[in-house]
Amino acid sequence: MKKRYLNDPNFVRSKKSKKKIVYSVIYYLTGTALSLLFILPLLYMLAASTKSEAAVATSNGTFLMFIPDFTNLSVFFDNYAVVFGERYHIWTYAINSLIYCLVVIVLNTLVNGLAGYVLAKFHFPAKGFFSFIIIFLMVVPVETSIIPLLSIVQDLLHLNKGFFSIIAIVIPSIISVFNIFLYTQFFSSIPKEYEEAMHIDGAGRVRMFFNLILPLSKPIVATTAVFTFIGVWNDYVWPSLVVDNRGTSGWPLYPIQYAVNIITSSDGITTGQVMAALVITTLPIFILYVAAQKYIVKGFGTAGLKM
Repeated sequence: MKKRYLNDPNFVRSKKSKKKIVYSVIYYLTGTALSLLFILPLLYMLAASTKSEAAVATSNGTFLMFIPDFTNLSVFFDNYAVVFGERYHIWTYAINSLIYCLVVIVLNTLVNGLAGYVLAKFHFPAKGFFSFIIIFLMVVPVETSIIPLLSIVQDLLHLNKGFFSIIAIVIPSIISVFNIFLYTQFFSSIPKEYEEAMHIDGAGRVRMFFNLILPLSKPIVATTAVFTFIGVWNDYVWPSLVVDNRGTSGWPLYPIQYAVNIITSSDGITTGQVMAALVITTLPIFILYVAAQKYIVKGFGTAGLKM
């Protein structure tokens, strides 16, 4: 039927459809341009990590600076060998960061999820006040709380001694007012009939949370887990203030960003070695975000229904 109308000499394409085509072209061209703008630094980082210092200097200013050097495969992974080698041992710092991330993600999900569940499903005095405090704290810069938090950790909790200093990395990262806000919005969208059905079966609040609410909240759990991972993985200032390496038998307690700072400030370091370290720190975040992208979009979409 459509082809018959298109072949009709009296058929005239509407101005609306032409305008829609123009908007679509502009939309995709703009999106492509912005995508290239953001991806070019990543391509340069990946390409430079496979080159010697002379090759990096030669290719700078040309299109070759964004392409890995496949012509000299003998030095393709030399920069990574140096970063992983005896001088820097970046893999030990990466293991530390992975452990910190996993511990914080589990505790963060439990604590913030329970707080969001209480605010979304419970009715108690001053509930509106607590909700206001959470929204207010979201706009307070984290930097303003570093000095008071450091005093609490060192003077009250005494968590700046040897191995126990790593606890000081985990405890402040457990609470996130932004994650509490996301959980509250998402849990509010879950129909209360589900809870009533479980209540009839004799389930309590704790069982409802773990057997009903969390399984239905995979998108928001994945979203907060990704953001928590990125926050802990990229954290440098706080661990450098509280971690103490004394008594660790040579194994560093610092996270991977501390190793990157050591590498970038070392004498005789090359551009390729710096880029190799940055690739190593960026790759886990990239893989995690790609794997959880579907859940992140769904989580924000559902959480926004109640905003």
